[in-house]
Formats: sequence, C-alpha cells, structure tokens
Amino acid sequence: MLGRTPPHPSIDACSLILSQLPAVLRPGAPMASLSRALRVAAARPRQSPTRGLGPCNLSSASGPTAEKSVPYQRTLKEGQGTSVVAQGPSRPLPSTANVVVIGGGSLGCQTLYHLAKLGMSGAVLLERERLTSGTTWHTAGLLWQLRPSDVEVELLAHTRRVVSRELEEETGLHTGWIQNGGLFIASNRQRLDEYKRLMSLGKAYGVESHVLSPAETKTLYPLMNVDDLYGTLYVPHDGTMDPAGTCSTLARAASARGAQVIENCPVTGIRVWTDDFGVRRVAGVETQHGSIQTPCVVNCAGVWASAVGRMAGVKVPLVAMHHAYVVTERIEGIQNMPNVRDHDASVYLRLQGDALSVGGYEANPIFWEEVSDKFAFGLFDLDWEVFTQHIEGAINRIPVLEKTGIKSTVCGPGETHMQVTDHSPWVGDLTGSMEWLGGHSLRTQTGGQDRGQPSLALEESFTPDHKPLMGEAPEVRGFFLGCGFNSAGMMLGGGCGQELAHWIIHGRPEKDMHGYDIRRFHHSLTDHPRWIRERSHESYAKNYSVVFPHDEPLAGRNMRRDPLHEELLGQGCVFQERHGWERPGWFHPQGPAPVLEYDYYGAYGSRAHEDYAYRRLLADEYTFDFPPHHDTIKKECLACRGAAAVFDMSYFGKFYLVGLDARKAADWLFSADVSRPPGSTVYTCMLNRRGGTESDLTVSRLAPSHQASPLAPAFEGDGYYLAVGGAVAQHNWSHITTVLQDQKFRCRLIDNSEDLGMVSIQGPASRAILQEVLDADLSNEAFPFSTHKLLRAAGHLVRAIRLSFVGELGWELHIPKASCVPVYRAVMAAGAKHGLVNAGYRAIDSLSTEKGYRHWHADLRPDDSPLEAGLAFTCKLKSPVPFLGREALEQQRAAGLRRRLVCFTVEDKVPMFGLEAIWRNGQVVGHVRRADFGFAIDKTIAYGYIHDPSGGPVSRDFVKSGDYALERMGVTYGAQAHLKSPFDPDNKRVKGTY
Repeated sequence: MLGRTPPHPSIDACSLILSQLPAVLRPGAPMASLSRALRVAAARPRQSPTRGLGPCNLSSASGPTAEKSVPYQRTLKEGQGTSVVAQGPSRPLPSTANVVVIGGGSLGCQTLYHLAKLGMSGAVLLERERLTSGTTWHTAGLLWQLRPSDVEVELLAHTRRVVSRELEEETGLHTGWIQNGGLFIASNRQRLDEYKRLMSLGKAYGVESHVLSPAETKTLYPLMNVDDLYGTLYVPHDGTMDPAGTCSTLARAASARGAQVIENCPVTGIRVWTDDFGVRRVAGVETQHGSIQTPCVVNCAGVWASAVGRMAGVKVPLVAMHHAYVVTERIEGIQNMPNVRDHDASVYLRLQGDALSVGGYEANPIFWEEVSDKFAFGLFDLDWEVFTQHIEGAINRIPVLEKTGIKSTVCGPGETHMQVTDHSPWVGDLTGSMEWLGGHSLRTQTGGQDRGQPSLALEESFTPDHKPLMGEAPEVRGFFLGCGFNSAGMMLGGGCGQELAHWIIHGRPEKDMHGYDIRRFHHSLTDHPRWIRERSHESYAKNYSVVFPHDEPLAGRNMRRDPLHEELLGQGCVFQERHGWERPGWFHPQGPAPVLEYDYYGAYGSRAHEDYAYRRLLADEYTFDFPPHHDTIKKECLACRGAAAVFDMSYFGKFYLVGLDARKAADWLFSADVSRPPGSTVYTCMLNRRGGTESDLTVSRLAPSHQASPLAPAFEGDGYYLAVGGAVAQHNWSHITTVLQDQKFRCRLIDNSEDLGMVSIQGPASRAILQEVLDADLSNEAFPFSTHKLLRAAGHLVRAIRLSFVGELGWELHIPKASCVPVYRAVMAAGAKHGLVNAGYRAIDSLSTEKGYRHWHADLRPDDSPLEAGLAFTCKLKSPVPFLGREALEQQRAAGLRRRLVCFTVEDKVPMFGLEAIWRNGQVVGHVRRADFGFAIDKTIAYGYIHDPSGGPVSRDFVKSGDYALERMGVTYGAQAHLKSPFDPDNKRVKGTY
C-alpha cells in the first residue's frame, strides 16, 4: 500500500517481460497465454527481494542485452557491420546556429518544429543515432485529455491539435493519430470522485467526457468485467499517436521551414564562456564530427539529459528506470475499443490493432544505474517478478486475456513503448523490408509465430515530483531543458514544445510553466542523490494513486529544517514539505508525529515502518471530504481571529538587494513604488515582459550601513530586504538574477534564507503580547502598518515588520538563527494569558482565502496580470517610472480586461479544492483556481478567473450581473460573487480597529 491508494502502475511502458519467461512462454511459442505465464512465474523460485535493488544500490542486475530481438536489423549495426556513427552525420554540420536542440525524440522534434513555426531561423537538431532511437520509439503514444491540472489540460489540447490535424494539413502526411477514445476505471468511490472532478474541469475547456455506470461501461466495452466497478470516465476524443510517424512528420515540417535535422551525430561537449559580469553563457556545441557555434542549446536528451547537463556544468535531477509491457495475440471483438487505464489495478490496456498492449507502474521499479551512451533501440532482460502484478489486474479487467497468447514483450529503461501497426507511417510488409518516411530502410527481426508487431525496448527518465524539467538552467544562460517527462513525453510534447519555443524566443512561455520550470527546485536539492532517488521512486510508484488535494510526500524529507523544527515537533506539529523545507502544516493535539526515514513502502527488502504516526495522519487526508482534523484547523483559525496565533514562517526566502544600482534595479523589478524612506515596507509584484506575475513579495527599504550585522549586510548605495514565499524562493532568486544580468545593474543579491528565522504573531491580542516582548512602542502612531524596525525581543536583536497575511493586526519577527528558540519561547510565555496558540499553514491558507489575499501560483501566476487579479494597487502606473511589464499592463488596461479573478462563496457546507467549473447564467465561464473553507464566515470560499463567452471585456458590472454556480464532481451549488473580500472588506482589523 502506498499511503493514498495502492500504487497503481500504469501501462504506457511494458518493456520488461518475456526475456525471463521460460521458453514455452516466449513470443511465438504455442499456448503462451497470460494466465499460464502467471502460473509459471508464481512457481519459479523467488529471487532475493533486494536483488540489486536495495536503497543503497537500486540497480538492475543485468545490463542491456545486445542481441535481443529488436525491431530493426539496422540500428546500431548497418548491413555490413559498419557502425552508424562511423558513417558520419546525415548531413554536413553548419558552423553556426541560433539554436541547437540535442535529442531527436518527441520533445526535440516538437521543439524544433515550434521554433521554426514561430520564425526562428538557424535552428538545428542533433541526434546521436536516428530519430526516436532513445525513449520515444517504444512509447505507447497514448493521449488522455484530462489530468488534474488546468495547465496540463491546455498542453494536452495543443498536442492533440498538432498530431490530429495541423501536421497533416501542413505536410499532407498522416501522423498515425487514432481517435478511439479513453476509458478510466473506478473500483471505489474515491476514484470515481476524482474522475468526476476531471469531468467538471473538462467542461471549462470544452473536453467532452461522460461518467458511465457499470452497465453503460459494459455496453461500450463488452469484453470488460464490470462486476467490481463503481463506474468509469469515458472521454470519446482521446486517442493514440504513432511516435515514429509523429516525429518524422515534425522533422519534415520543421525542415520545410528552414530547420535542419542531423542524425548520427553524437554531442561530446558544450562550450561555455564567462562574460564581463561573471555570467556563464553557452558558446557552442562539440560533436564527433565538428563544432557549431551557438548561444542557445536545448537539452532534450531524455535519460541522457543528465550527461548532457554535466557537459555544461548544469545539474539535471532525474533518474532512469526500466519499464515493461506485453502485446497479446489477436483478440476477437477488441477492435475499435477505447484505451483503458485501470488505476486501481495498476494497469493500462492500449488498443494495438486487434490486440492489446498491457503494462503498468509498480512499487519496486528497477533503476537503471549506469546509463550507457551506446544504448539505442535496445532491450533489457525482463524481471518477471516485478511485472506479474500487472497481469493479475489485466486478466481481472479483461477476462478473455486469461486464454490469450502473448505475442511479444518489451523491457527497457523506462515506461514507454511502440509497436508497428497498420496505422504507423511505414510502407510495406511488416515481416519484411520497410521504408521509413524519413528515408531509412529497416527490417524487422520477427520469426515463427511472432509476426506483424515486433518487440521493442526503451529507456525513460523520472523526476522527483513527476513533472518535466523545462526552462533556462540557473547555472548557464542559454542552456535550456526539455527533458524528464516521466513517460508522458509524447502526450505533453506538443504543448511543451510550443511553450519551450516561446521561452527561447520571447524570454518566457505563454502559459504558466512554473510547475515544470527547473528553477522550482532549490539548488541544494538538484544534485542531492538521496533526495532525487527517493522522490523519483515515490513519484513513480504513486503515479496511478488518487491525487488528493492535501497529500504530502514521504520520500526525501527532512532536507531543510528551520531553527524551530524540534521545538514545534514536540508540540504536535504535523509538517508539510515545500522546496525541501519542513514547514508547519497543523498541530495535532495528541503529540509528536515525526517524519521518519523513507522506507520505500517496503520495496527492495526494506522494512516498512510500523505504527507510523505521521503516515496515519496523512492517510486521513486521503479524501475529497473534510478530513477528520478539519475541526483542529478550525480551532487554529478562530483562535487567530479571536485572540492570537503564532506562525513559524522561517522557511520564507530572505534576500538582500544592495549596491550602487539597487534603486534602479528595484524600480525596474518591482511593480509598486518601493523607493520610499528607510523603514518602509511595501507589498509588490514582480512581472515579466507580458505583464504576467512572476512573484508577489514584501520589500523593506534599508538605511545604508558600513557595518554588517546578522540582520543586514554592509553596503553602499541603496538596500532592500525581500521576503518571498519559501516554496518559490528559488524561482524568485532566478528571476531577479536574470533581470539583473540582462539589465547589467551593479548590485548584489544576497541569500540569507538559512541564516534567519521568522515568526508571525497575528490577531487582536498580538499588540498586547508583543508589547511585553519588544522594547518599543507598538501603537498605531509609533509603529504604523507597512513599516519595520530593528528592535530587541527578550534581549535579542530582531527585525519587526508590521504586516499581515491573514487579515489581522500583527507583526512578523525576522530573527537570527541562534535567537529563534529563545524569542519564540518568550512570545509563547507572554501569550499564555492572552490565548495565543500555535497555528500552521493550513490555517494560513484558510484565513488568507477568507480575507482575499492572493496566493502566488494558485490564483496568481505568470500568465495572470495584477490587473486581472485585482492587484492594480501594486502597480505604479500613475508614476512615470518604467518597470518590467508596464507596457503590457497599459495595453491590457486600454483594451479592457478579458478575464477577471472573482471571489465566490457557497452557503452549502461542501468542501472545494480547486478545478470546479464556474457557471454564469447557464454557461461555463471558467474554473476555480483555489478554494478553502472560511471558518469565521462559516462558508466555502473559492477564487477563479471568469471570461465573457461572447469575447468581450469582463467589467465589474458583468461580474455583478451574473447568476453563478460552482460545479463540484458533477453537482452544481449556487454561489455568490464578490468583488471585495467577504471578510472585513474595509480592512479595519489590520489597522487594529476591532
């Protein structure tokens, strides 16, 4: 069991099976049925559970099998035994290029195509072997339109448009797209609830989907066993694309627009130079056959991306794993059936003409420890013990499989697979010579009864959070990543290729790609082997688990702990993980619940933790209803509203921007006017060139000082203290650094995040409490809102800032690390008689939602402008001072807002978490970005952007005139729209007026 629901392996990659079967079960042998394979595997002697896979050495016992049956005779070997590489590149290398894409798989081809389509000249793709020879050639090519992320739904929609329509219209070539639909299987109520959430989100994007009863599912798919089903989600326009056909067509289309595709050209090095400001930049690419001078490289090298990154000194946090699937013999009646994902059985079933491919994700995947740079179109020996669990689920779901023969098996490093089908862009007899559209003459190696669809193998890379790695690397300017797609490279390739092209050409993507941006990881994590391995394993193993709103990882924990960690742990703190930090989630009244060392869920011979308090509490979160500790969070929230609460916010990023050009940099970086007298603090945004919001933060003006202290560096010129959300601190750091480099400002950005702690005391009693701790007058006149001072707290120097993120009177105390515990204890002692309580981020989420404060990357993202988000007050548009993004905001304001963030309240006591569809006057006009329960107003509160279906501006009158409802899991609830906060709309409480 994996904590949420059992890990339900998927099936997009089934390369690990037949090689370890007894000869009687191998492809081509008579009666090689799945049921017999299962019986024989069960009867075989069990190997050691730690066979090469223990937490210290999670590797395969065997390497690639050089002479396995691969689909082509001419892969690493040419007809006369001459090496492909020895023949040289498929065309001469240019001496210069504007962009060099490394890797000819799905992402490389999509990126090259979109670069060319956006008008980029001089774009070159280098592939060390042949197109798709890495992880792409064996991929399933499945495309499911609905995922629990609005951004991914948009990315998938673009991929579908490209492969199903645009490429064929542009080139006249068929990509192999087959629209046979998709069917998600639910064997329990929670799973069906998850699917209903996807259905509601799909309505906001025009994705047709239907929740079917077991009987309706049986009518649609007669061969399916529906006796144990709760229901299914049917998406009729899902389908399958052919990897080879798609990539070859993309290459053709890109070449027609002037791009170059060069095969058989391994990259051996990346040249980097350092400019006059000490910034490392890409200079060129070295290959075995010459060099190309270029300012921009795109690393689309799949499992080899880490090796390519090392050539430039860039850390690429991913691991490679084996993955397997089998292809059955012909099944009567399976033709034209939808592709199936049975998450609760850990299997997927992909229609393969008149057969099925079967595969999945397991809790004990095999790590490929040493990725060979010679591995192309290769196979691994199948570990039958690992794969057996998928067969059981497949036979239960499609009983006819019990007596169906196995045609072929595939075992490769990864999770994707491809079988040549009648719909592939190949011409000729599948058992003889085949002519690829790209011009390569290949032959299959099939024999005996294994005809038509040969076995293939691949490798796949997985990342610590199961999201791709994209964007410009923080270590080297001009080095972009497009890798780590966790077996979803084909389905996400079109959308991500387009966004990556925008990133390269325009400096940022069009959509919000923060969840994929390599800068989301702190630099201390991206090269930490234990963290990468543990988190990647858990992400793989939980790939098919239900995605609950408040889940937390068990792997890779306790990487970064603030000075109050042990103090709060002893008081029952239940921690969350963000950016490697352990931050307080909520406080459990029954005592400590520490996060223990990762146990790999008992895989690889590890002993699973028994009586694990933290895991039990986390399991309570595996619900779409209010969790059992809902009332505990309620008490924390109401204590803050009625008396006071202390929040440990030490994980926040704490930066200093100082130097001769610091004021110029601040004017350009920050949307608000931060050039106020020392002692002032300003809430502001940072924007990109398109006017989107890269961050919201507080900026405190500092007085110059020639003597450094724990609370300020020594500097000349101007200085600012920046406090940013800890979960996005690395993103903020990278954004600011990039702007400083581009503008050549003479100033320093200093990171003191690890050296300072931070506690926030909020509530009506906060002034009375802190007056006993701080050596200063805290009255409104002496210490106004949005100001800061250096003070003594219980004898320790702190920076006190009067701010609130929950809508109450309160102060933040920024404290040197060594002073955090004594200051915290002094605050708690002073607050004992005032009702002060500890509170965590679950309370902050509720309180800030109630007050209408924005959360960056929830309801405020890089593709949302401050004007759309109701944050126009943070923009100095009435001032003549230029700032990054100003022109875009002025254009948007002149044209009228096409969407607007609106607050909704629901009278029904129903939990909402985001992704709910927003209805206005009977039409879907958006979806909820963020939702929570407001305990002070006793209502569900939700925020989402709405648009006018007619395409007109969304005015305040448009918002106020609508009749609204929010759809949760297919059920609509009446909602009231608000243009102001539903709690304390006049902001009296933050001013101390109660």
